[in-house]
Amino acid sequence: MMLLLIQMADAKPFIAISVLVLLLAWETMHPFFDFAEGGKRLGHGVKNFVLGVSNGAMTALLFVGVWLLAANWAEQNQIGLLNWFSPPAVVASVGAVLMLDAWTYAWHRMNHRIPFLWRFHRMHHSDSHMDVTTANRFHIGEIIISSVLRIPLIVLLGLKLEHIAVYELLMFSVVQFHHANISISAKWDRWLRVLIVTPFMHKVHHSRWQLETDSNYSSFLSIWDRIFRSFRINEKPESIILGLDDFNDGSHQTLIGLLKTPVAKTRRPNQK
Repeated sequence: MMLLLIQMADAKPFIAISVLVLLLAWETMHPFFDFAEGGKRLGHGVKNFVLGVSNGAMTALLFVGVWLLAANWAEQNQIGLLNWFSPPAVVASVGAVLMLDAWTYAWHRMNHRIPFLWRFHRMHHSDSHMDVTTANRFHIGEIIISSVLRIPLIVLLGLKLEHIAVYELLMFSVVQFHHANISISAKWDRWLRVLIVTPFMHKVHHSRWQLETDSNYSSFLSIWDRIFRSFRINEKPESIILGLDDFNDGSHQTLIGLLKTPVAKTRRPNQK
């Protein structure tokens, strides 16, 4: 089992790129929203992709080694839930995915509730042309904070680096899927969102209306929004207006403008 986890972790870049290419093709042939094509779409995608690659490189350089040290230290000292109970590998892997996904839900919700964190997270929400590349659009400050918080989480839960890699592979594949500007039938979306977050579900989260923005915080499994009563659906997803009102100006959408998002003087999304 551990060998399989290691192999999945090693295959993560290839699988992530394959999913990205597939979804790019899908939203090109059957888009949900009719966004600008050609050069504008290319520029939008390249900008988001650059942010994602930069964040990934920074994480690999500064944090992966620290996470490994934390995981090894916790295992050697038998600290953390999975180290205390020593469940079979399959149970440990499933438990790790569930615990990491629950944490991701909590972290995402905190990013909406705590004003300081929202200043970074709103860069992700300011994309009015959400597509698969938006899954890469996060401020480096948000990535740094979440990466630092993952260190004590690894120790407390007794996680291995392989657990994190497998979870991120599963989670990011679904994140790319539900950000994609793809046409999917209401029936299929309804069935899929019993288990995972879907495009219709996540479009609600990217709405400019705050009551919708502050809902559907799940990233991989949809169950957390149902458990914590933050689930919301819009039966007419084509009516949803994406983005944030205060970030319509082109200066906010340049690469420099995006990086300056935390210090921009703006309001919270429209509550009316």
